[in-house]
Amino acid sequence: MAKRPRLLFSHEDLKVLAQQRYEHPDPRVQQRLEVLWLISQKVTQHQAAKLAGVSRATAQRYVTIYREGGVVALRQFHWCKPVSEMMQHRETLEESFGKNPPHTLAEACARIKEETGLECRPTQVGIFLKKCWI
Repeated sequence: MAKRPRLLFSHEDLKVLAQQRYEHPDPRVQQRLEVLWLISQKVTQHQAAKLAGVSRATAQRYVTIYREGGVVALRQFHWCKPVSEMMQHRETLEESFGKNPPHTLAEACARIKEETGLECRPTQVGIFLKKCWI
């Protein structure tokens, strides 16, 4: 198995890693930076993963991200958050529920199915209603 080249950290990268591992607003980015900072301090990837509370595979992914894009890539996070289909009908549901509020989640489910054709469970409807009105 071929040995990978050692990671080289510029003075600027070390400065950013040391500071942003505590100050970055996203805790997951902080975790990435912590792993790379530990590695920059001559800790093995395995030990860095253990100290940061991530798996070895996750630490390896962080190293790969750093190799491909540096500290800038480590600080970028592209979240893919699912969006409820009900959100497409939010305005019409707000209008309908504003005029005649449902008394129960079951009633809200029935009205959503009637007005949009979407069949939703009460838990899903409850979450949707909280996002929209609370």
